Amino acid sequence: MQLIYKGKTKDVYDLGNSQYLLKFKDDVTGENGVFDPGANTVGLTIDGAGKSGLKMTKYFYELLNALQIPTHLISVDLNEVSMIVKEAEVLGKGLEVICRYRAVGSFYRRYAAYCNEGQDLNGFVEVTIKDDERGDPVISEDALENLGILTKELYQELKALTVKICAIVKAELSKKGLDLYDIKLEFGYDKTSKQIILIDEISGGNMRVYKNGTYIAPLDLEKEFLS
Repeated sequence: MQLIYKGKTKDVYDLGNSQYLLKFKDDVTGENGVFDPGANTVGLTIDGAGKSGLKMTKYFYELLNALQIPTHLISVDLNEVSMIVKEAEVLGKGLEVICRYRAVGSFYRRYAAYCNEGQDLNGFVEVTIKDDERGDPVISEDALENLGILTKELYQELKALTVKICAIVKAELSKKGLDLYDIKLEFGYDKTSKQIILIDEISGGNMRVYKNGTYIAPLDLEKEFLS
């Protein structure tokens, strides 16, 4: 098992045979000691955050696989706080796709002159480039095509898949009285089938969830959702 990448919230090991192991860590993104799923730096370490994130990821990935939605999940080991996944090629040099149901976080900071905090955004989708040095800039459909990152057809496929997945996540959370405000997903190409598949994780670490108007922190979210 060869370590090939040390990430902010998980490390990646090559297992051979087009399989990788993701080892979840207790580090979460944020700034000045405050959690922020949209931040591009590690902001703090929360004991148990890795296992908490993996428990939610296991729940959602197994649900999506059962619904025939393509993901990279092969198996999960909660004791080792790790998951084995299919090899996937990232889109461009790495993209993040955000589905926004409410105006909060970076969206509200950018567009506060045009909206109220918490305003309904009807599942608005935006794409950002994974580039810590440049602050993960937002990129448009036209720019993705012009720069040779995604064709317009692939962008529309990515957007439709995002809307479908996020609607499922939102509906599952709502069963526990939880309201999804926004969520960040990542996709890649399956090295074998060449189709676009969901990669990385689906957990409290990459979404904002509220209950009765109050923000729920990632570890509290896992406990409320999976209880």
